[in-house]
Amino acid sequence: MTSAVLDQPTAVWPEKLTSVAIIGMGYVGLPTALGLHAGGVKIIGIDRDQRRLDTILAGEADLIDADLRRLEKSLPQETFELTSDISRLAEADAVLVCVPTPVDRYLMPDLTALEGACAALLEHTRPGQTLILTSTSFVGTTRRLLVEPLTAKGFTVGRDIAVASSPERIDPGNVTHTQAETPRVVGGVTPACARRAGEVVSVLTPAVHTVGSPEAAEMTKLYENSFRAVNIALANEFAEVCAGLSLDPIEVTEAAATKPYGFMKFSPGPGVGGHCIPCDPHYLLWQLRESRGAAPLLAQAMTSIAERPRQVVNRLLEELSLRGRGLAGTRVALVGVTYKPGVQDVRSSSALEIIGQLTARGAHVEYYDPLVDRLLLDDGTTASGIRNPRGGDWDVALIHTAHPGHDYSWVTDCPLVVDATYRFDPVGAP
Repeated sequence: MTSAVLDQPTAVWPEKLTSVAIIGMGYVGLPTALGLHAGGVKIIGIDRDQRRLDTILAGEADLIDADLRRLEKSLPQETFELTSDISRLAEADAVLVCVPTPVDRYLMPDLTALEGACAALLEHTRPGQTLILTSTSFVGTTRRLLVEPLTAKGFTVGRDIAVASSPERIDPGNVTHTQAETPRVVGGVTPACARRAGEVVSVLTPAVHTVGSPEAAEMTKLYENSFRAVNIALANEFAEVCAGLSLDPIEVTEAAATKPYGFMKFSPGPGVGGHCIPCDPHYLLWQLRESRGAAPLLAQAMTSIAERPRQVVNRLLEELSLRGRGLAGTRVALVGVTYKPGVQDVRSSSALEIIGQLTARGAHVEYYDPLVDRLLLDDGTTASGIRNPRGGDWDVALIHTAHPGHDYSWVTDCPLVVDATYRFDPVGAP
């Protein structure tokens, strides 16, 4: 689109939403595309990674069963297109930005993918479109990356084009809370923006909650995941307290969860992973540091979460010490390396740090995960998973992630089993 057109925008708003372009076909973008397509909307799925597109086209994406069935049904249809051509977004009534927003090694926000996606969007957008940023980021991102550049190009946001934030609420692998059953928050730059964005999001879920601005929507997402981070840190702390008092933390947690008000169950585990909990609260903490603000409770929770893998390693070391040996030379079978059961996702998995710490202390570590054949370790090397764990000559099995539908009875053959999930049952494993 030429600058002359951008300088004189004349919006022609569609009477009905018929097509949506989605930038980013990952753990958020692909389920979102499938949900919209199931709602009767033409999809243009855009991803610069051709390997990712090939994986989807082969029907091998990491999805829950319901979405895999949707994908199988959608792929042959002309109304479901996948492409690496970013200019195709100009054909759509609405554009959703669904790219990762991780943190770097210094826990600083890394907006490389988001800034690139928004820059490409600005290059090809046209009047009459609805632009929705779903990627999690700090407060003000939607305005900085979309509203201000659009205004500089001659658009009047709210009249010529609609812009909103509607942070994703997708829990990979979770079959209980699907998109259709999960309310979505929408914050538009203007009421008209919110209304148009709400029409798009309502195809995914009938429960749309409108807030007064993109900033309020962005802060909502940060609050949600900060809440989870604080409570996960507390659950892990209580597990350590229970251990010191010879109590079962799961028994105590389940008992507390019988209270019908004022308590929400969070379970202890080996650490957090994925994209949300390890990353999102740091966006808020970074922004607060920039403005000389503080959130000491959240900061301490994130520190506790960061220390969790070390605590798991120390617990293993204590169990070995009781048996008169150390980590050096110990053969460890790490059971599961994904960040949660039922998914192939190893992003920010605590298993990576646990492997690194065990190896640094002289342990010989192998892993068994039926969903992950090869693993890129933190030191840049790769490891291959154990294909057949039965008959392995290990000194200890460390339970990190147990996937549903797989046999873990072989674990009982190990002389020592350390359960970092606190709820592993080798006979009736999930």
